[in-house]
Amino acid sequence: MVTSPIGCARRRALWGLAALVLLPAIAHAHAVLVRAVPPPGATLRVAPRRARLWFSERLEPVYSTASVWSEATGSAVAAGPTAVSADDPRLLSVALPPLPGGAYAVRYRVLSVDGHLLEGAYSFTVAGGANGR
Repeated sequence: MVTSPIGCARRRALWGLAALVLLPAIAHAHAVLVRAVPPPGATLRVAPRRARLWFSERLEPVYSTASVWSEATGSAVAAGPTAVSADDPRLLSVALPPLPGGAYAVRYRVLSVDGHLLEGAYSFTVAGGANGR
């Protein structure tokens, strides 16, 4: 079978177009923080019992952590280990002790299943105190 030069050129053009369309989607598939409770910048009347972070990609549980720090003292305040939810592998959470009023920072370091490492932090404020029960 003989292939015409026009047929080869058309095939190359189609492959090039497919690469232009598909490669950016693959390159941007890394995990990002999409939602958090408490939300970044929030001022809460009642302290939360857990910090919960949702990401755009599934997380590797062994390599994903979150911590909550008092901005006043610079010390960690989280009450328990970090856990990736078995029901939703995009959800990372950590239990919190009763928090007094003040400013807090949530810091996270997660590894998504695509192998991309993401680190970040945000703050929230508790205007009142004592975790919601």
